[in-house]
Amino acid sequence: MEDLLAKGMNKAENALISGCSAGGLTSILHCDRFHRLLPAAANVKCLSDAGFFINVKDIAGVNHAAAFFSDVVKTHGSVKNLPSLCTSKLPAGMCLFPQNEVKQIQTPLFILNAAYDSWQVRNILVPGGSDPRWRSCKHDIKQCSAKQLKILQGFRDHFLEAIEAQGDSPTRGLFINSCFAHCQSEIQEIWFAPGSPVLGDKRIASAVGDWFYGRSWFQKTDCPYPCDSTCHVFKNSSHT
Repeated sequence: MEDLLAKGMNKAENALISGCSAGGLTSILHCDRFHRLLPAAANVKCLSDAGFFINVKDIAGVNHAAAFFSDVVKTHGSVKNLPSLCTSKLPAGMCLFPQNEVKQIQTPLFILNAAYDSWQVRNILVPGGSDPRWRSCKHDIKQCSAKQLKILQGFRDHFLEAIEAQGDSPTRGLFINSCFAHCQSEIQEIWFAPGSPVLGDKRIASAVGDWFYGRSWFQKTDCPYPCDSTCHVFKNSSHT
């Protein structure tokens, strides 16, 4: 940021910090800090794509995600870089969960996420070493049994509860679809193309663009799987 500011960003009129996955989480954690570095009159906002990781137990009833995030914070000495408003109230590892951060963010924030986030299903709900009967389902939602789908619907319920707990500030944008996906802003086919995912008759780029420039607000949550026929399917499962 120091380098960019020195090269002219200190005169920016519009600025958006965004990222996908860990980068999406970073866009949340550093949102207000990013805003403070820019001119007071600038239009500054933040976009988190697939960064809203939730604190939920895995299929064995173990709080795997909380333990993992706690280890991350200890390993990297992250406490000093996490928002003090959170670390003063909660264990530092819990401050990597956006559900404990978003309410405190003053800068306009857009949350783009799949309610059945494929990375979270594979690493938080069904982490490595889990019941092998989940192997096919965790990589392809179409291979899930009725019992497994019920658990995935429960995961969606927890996800939406965490989102709804953040309030409905008019400065906040939401595009929460029912795709089995992770990261939806990096690739043109998903971001803005004839076959891109749609909510409320808007593709992701249109929803984010209208929100960023103040043309209209956007807060939409999709109906449960399998209702959305606009989800983009990749042959490479790393994105789906």
